[in-house]
Amino acid sequence: MKPRKAKDLRELTDQELQQTLKEAVETLARLRVQHSLSQLQDTSSLKILRKDIARIKTILSERQRVKG
Repeated sequence: MKPRKAKDLRELTDQELQQTLKEAVETLARLRVQHSLSQLQDTSSLKILRKDIARIKTILSERQRVKG
């Protein structure tokens, strides 16, 4: 799994970012369950996904600050 670049995320609309965030959170939950059951081979994907979620949330909050 490769981390997403902030530059690429900024090109998405707010609605696309919200959808991407929802999918990332669901994927992270699934990976955490697999990790707890010792079924996850690539544990670095947890860290990458957490950072992607943080990037998305940061971009969304920046856009909210500009609007408000």
